[in-house]
This record gives sequence, C-alpha cells and structure tokens, in this order.
Amino acid sequence: MTESRRRTVVVLQPSYLPWLGYFDQLFQSDVFVLYDDVQFDRHGWRNRNRIKTPQGAQWLTVPVLTGGWPPPRIREVRIDARVPWARKHLQALRLNYAKAPAAEPVLSALEPLLGRAWTHLIDVNLAVFDALCRLLRVKRDVRLSSELGIDGQRTERLVAICASLGAERYLSGDAAEDYLDVSQFAARGIDVEYHRYRHPVYQQQHGAFVPYLSVVDLLMNHGEDSLNILTSETAGRRVTA
Repeated sequence: MTESRRRTVVVLQPSYLPWLGYFDQLFQSDVFVLYDDVQFDRHGWRNRNRIKTPQGAQWLTVPVLTGGWPPPRIREVRIDARVPWARKHLQALRLNYAKAPAAEPVLSALEPLLGRAWTHLIDVNLAVFDALCRLLRVKRDVRLSSELGIDGQRTERLVAICASLGAERYLSGDAAEDYLDVSQFAARGIDVEYHRYRHPVYQQQHGAFVPYLSVVDLLMNHGEDSLNILTSETAGRRVTA
C-alpha cells in the first residue's frame, strides 16, 4: 500500500462487477467505505458492467425494481426476479472466457454466488465484491456507510465519515472535483487527492484491447498476476487538491 503512513479513506458506491480503477482505489485505502445509503442512480454502475466478447464489449445488467417516489437508496433496491439474469450472466462468462488462461478459478468463485436467489442488489454486490477481493488477494478494512450512523449531505457527510475513521487523506474519484468543497476537509486536517487512473494495457481474448471493462476480464486473462497489472501505473497519478 502506497503512502501507508497517512491513513487513507476511500468512499465509493457499491457496484456490480466493478472495473479496475475501483479496485485500485481499494488497494490504496486503509479504510474503504461502501456508500450504500445514498440514492440509487438508474444509469450508473450499481447494477451493471461490461465484459469482452468477439463482437466487442457486452453489458451484464442486473434487472432492478426502482419505481415510485422518492427514489430508493442503494441498499433498498430490489432485484427483478422475473428475469433470469444470473443464468444469462454465467452463460456469457463461460462462453466468452472459455479459452481464457485463468477462467476456472474466477468461474468457480462466481458461479455459487450468482446461483443464489438474491432479493436485493446490495447483497449480490457485496458478495461478488468480496469474491473479487479474494481473487485479487486484496484485504482492507471495508465498512458500510449505513452502519456508521453519520448523517449530512455531500461534502459535509464525507468529511464527517473521514474524520470518524481517523483519515489523514481522502482519496476521491475525480468526478467529485466539480462539487467537492475541499475547504471543509482542510478545516478538519484532512488532505484531498483525486484518483486519476491510468488504465494498464494487458493481454485479452478476442482481438484488440478494450479498456474500462469489469475487473473480471483482467482476472480471467491473468489470474494471480492481476493485482500487479491493475496497480502497475500507481506512481504519480494522484493529484492533491
């Protein structure tokens, strides 16, 4: 872990089969908070991600029920059980990674999980996240924001979460740069850095390299070397606010 002398907190929303950059932020953290009690974004990454096929990138989407007002929080979102999504996802993974060098351990880890009768998106996301962490051999202190008992809006709440966890550094996704009030962190003695992920190029199946896929693609192709590849561009990519 880089710069381990300064306690680093990361806060990210739970996602389905997350991409490489998500796990790089996990790798760089001391405490990784899954922001599970904020509003579900219908067109985000909470319930979908992409894998690679001979025809290019393909979405794997968990169907969810999100009607009504107000919109549900992430941890409240229910899965639409009328759609056989898990079977389709497993079929897609088996078919498109059948010849990948490290497919078997990944499939062995995911098949029992996706075979369960899940009712809530958060539960499948947490189970898959835990399995992917084990495959990557990354272990961090992971918390759920819903269990921290900290209220507030946007920056105010993020600062309070970081302070409660003893953060000296908050490593933020760069999309937050447009709204994050860095002065509130500074007032509590917490530095803010933005995560600028430089995507590594690695050997894939099915032709020319396609970036920004689920980390499953990397794991299928590189197995135990995946973490080294995922973090290979670590040096010099963070920007202090």
